[in-house]
Amino acid sequence: MAKETIQKKVFLEIVQQLRQLIQTEKIQAGEKLPSERVLSERLGVGRSSVREALRSLELLGLIETRHGGGTFLATTHKHQLVEVLSMFILEDERSKKDVAQTRQIHEKEAIRIICSTKEMRTSPVWESFFVKLEIEGTVNCRDILREIMITSGNRLALKIWFQLAAYDGDRLNRQSTEDEKIMIQTLLKSLELGYQQEALKAYGQWMKHLDNQGGVKRGNT
Repeated sequence: MAKETIQKKVFLEIVQQLRQLIQTEKIQAGEKLPSERVLSERLGVGRSSVREALRSLELLGLIETRHGGGTFLATTHKHQLVEVLSMFILEDERSKKDVAQTRQIHEKEAIRIICSTKEMRTSPVWESFFVKLEIEGTVNCRDILREIMITSGNRLALKIWFQLAAYDGDRLNRQSTEDEKIMIQTLLKSLELGYQQEALKAYGQWMKHLDNQGGVKRGNT
């Protein structure tokens, strides 16, 4: 097993243990969590690993760190949505399919918004990606999807997308292959022209290709 895969597995196990500890000890919103040292001893892992897991939970909005005061479970109204998302993300292997499908729902809606909005369609970023593909033959897959989400202008959807994409990192954060070139170019050109059906079709073909490459199998999206 690759080192990066092992580290990711260990990290997710620590986060899962932290969530179980919060549930077992019935730590309520606003209450203080044990210190890094105590968590390290109780979970049987290094403090640096605990610190990394806590930072991730803080980014998700599940906990909050107060300078000089320690770490606290975030108030319910702040983290209720991301708590639901994180439960799906961390629960089991089957949930990876749910994460990918949820991420794609946001991406498809962003494509629809862009195709129906002239200012978004005419953004120079689409042509720059297209030219990069022509000259260099490859682009970063995650960069394109991120720009689609940013350009669509929905800040909440973008925040949710970043969290979902983080758990699909190995498949998304890589350079495109020759097999994907036509699919991506068709998507980019369709975005520029506002051809919604063509853009969604090219996007669907690209995602199906990514799923096959990454071993995630599902029905038509």
